[in-house]
Amino acid sequence: MSDTAALVDDLTLEEKIELLHGSLDPDGKATGYVPANDRVGTPPLKMVDGPLGVRAMGERATAFPSSISLASSWRPDLAREFGAALGRETAAHDQDVLLGPGVNIVRVPHGGRNFEYYSEDPHLTSRVGVGTIDGIQSEGVAATVKHYVANNQETNRYEVSADVSERALREIYLPAFRAAVEEADVLSVMTAYNRVNGTHMSDHERLLTDVLKDEWRFDGVVVSDWWGTRSTGDAALAGLDLEMPGVELKEYIPEEAAEAVDATDDEDGELPPLPDVPAYFGEPLREAAEAGEVDESVLDEKLSRLFGLMEATGCFDDGDREGVLDTEEHRRLAREIAIEGTVMLRNDDALPLAADDSIALVGPNADAAKLGGGGSSEVSAFTETSPLEGLEDRAVDVRFERGVSPIAESSFFDDGDDDDTADEETSIDDAVAAAAEADCAVVVAQDDASEFKDRSDIELPGDQNELISAVADAADRTVVVLRTSGPVEMPWLEAVDAVLETWYPGQTDGEALADVLFGDADPGGRLPVTFGRSAADYPTADEGSFPGVDDVADYDEGVFVGYRHFDEHDLEPLFPFGHGLSYATIEYEDVTVTETDDGVEVAVDLHNASDRAGKEVVQVYAERAAAPVPTPERELAGFEPVSLEAGESTTVTVALEAEDFAYYDEDDGWTVPSGTNGVSVGRSSRDAEATIDVDV
Repeated sequence: MSDTAALVDDLTLEEKIELLHGSLDPDGKATGYVPANDRVGTPPLKMVDGPLGVRAMGERATAFPSSISLASSWRPDLAREFGAALGRETAAHDQDVLLGPGVNIVRVPHGGRNFEYYSEDPHLTSRVGVGTIDGIQSEGVAATVKHYVANNQETNRYEVSADVSERALREIYLPAFRAAVEEADVLSVMTAYNRVNGTHMSDHERLLTDVLKDEWRFDGVVVSDWWGTRSTGDAALAGLDLEMPGVELKEYIPEEAAEAVDATDDEDGELPPLPDVPAYFGEPLREAAEAGEVDESVLDEKLSRLFGLMEATGCFDDGDREGVLDTEEHRRLAREIAIEGTVMLRNDDALPLAADDSIALVGPNADAAKLGGGGSSEVSAFTETSPLEGLEDRAVDVRFERGVSPIAESSFFDDGDDDDTADEETSIDDAVAAAAEADCAVVVAQDDASEFKDRSDIELPGDQNELISAVADAADRTVVVLRTSGPVEMPWLEAVDAVLETWYPGQTDGEALADVLFGDADPGGRLPVTFGRSAADYPTADEGSFPGVDDVADYDEGVFVGYRHFDEHDLEPLFPFGHGLSYATIEYEDVTVTETDDGVEVAVDLHNASDRAGKEVVQVYAERAAAPVPTPERELAGFEPVSLEAGESTTVTVALEAEDFAYYDEDDGWTVPSGTNGVSVGRSSRDAEATIDVDV
């Protein structure tokens, strides 16, 4: 079937309306469902949640590590492998559209959905996002890049207005969406709940039509977030194509999920404000079309986009798309991502562990795998391995002590598992005794993050900081393993010997952790976000910036987000953006920069001076010294991950184009400043091996 124009012409107005909003899936699996039209022969369209794995309702799938873990690998090739696996599992569940990836910028360090996003940096986010989308769509499944745009907090997410300058939008918050459209040809874009400069994103004609559709030439489907449509005529004319889910909340959400949402509200225990009609694009849109408020040609254009997506995903081909689920390859990939996403923040000769080391494993939740955070990204895994199981499989002598009460984990869905640890007696003294007797204490600590709410701060919850300090006082060696959604404070840092950040590692949590702890694998991760010493270090420390005042969050920091902010205000981070250690010693021997017709080419000579293999991520930052406006001291413009065998040398080349030195002028658009700019090359945003002036 290819003549979608004829299909549109054959539909009555009533039939067109039925296809522009969702309804309940008769199979009960899809997150979003557009019904078939048997009269003219259009198939159903089935959408399913991601992006940490496929969440078909009531079904299981591979639980991959969190998105921030994937970004920590700094490997777009690995992101493409991951995306392809997601596509195969989506197809295996007979779904057509995956609702991911999320490419929003980590602006607020304690944002509830930071684990679902990639980075505070738009370039890294773009590269990982494009890789993921390419992979998903290579399997005949549509990706949905979300949440467009400036969806950077969960607090008051349905009403808050991100008041942000055009320059900051263009340089920080829009690039990953633009890359998804122009480079990855993403088939679907999801609008955010929030407002931008006073207008809800479902109604934002300038960003949906002028920028997304006209400027970037996006020809796919713009779909609302679930109950994120806020009008009928305004949304239809602004560029929203498809409303989801199209049914009332009480019909759609299971009772236990509704209770979970209730529990996140701090005021009156009621659900957040949602539309009070089944669908704005239902009867209200039909009435608007009949009254001439929305021309029927507007509906036809939306249907053409919808049918184009159906064609691209093979919906008209009677399900020829193949898929697989929970394969050995997918399990291997989940383990690889967890290893590659593990960031070794500190190591004072405490790691790797020896095969005969006795281990005191301490931590309130160390006997359970950390699959993810709460909300629509939750995945029910076929199998999972906890840190305790992973270490017991690898070490001879492991003693487990919880130390403090388990950290409660937010969940939007009831998987039927009972928590039999809630009433368990815990004792820091027992943990200290175990640590004192062991060769090494491994403390697994974690936070709790979820959609619908932001973390109250960036401290480890419960008494975990006290536990770590007590164990460090008693143990010969203390290794802290963090399973967090983003940055956390570390008041005990100087007392411990090593720190690993594993984020939310997914179903292979324990296996990957053992691989890294015992040196079977080199930790491949580098930080995709800056770790400040406290929440006060970030540009969102002021109430007006986050969570906002009178439904407005001021993005007064402009382009100075993340490490850009730390540089601008000369703040010393706890660990800088891009930081991460290897077990090997990788030396930078020479850095040269050659000017080309299109920009510059950076060549870096590396040598592994160790007797074991190791990994490095060469990071290249652009410095716009010639710009006539305030610009960040440095901005990531290119990078290249590399693995080196013992004693191996190699040359890594990174090409930058002139546009990598551009800034956004609100009168003239993208502008490359003439004159002398700069390039810095190194291991992180704060660890430059060379800085060279260039004329671009």
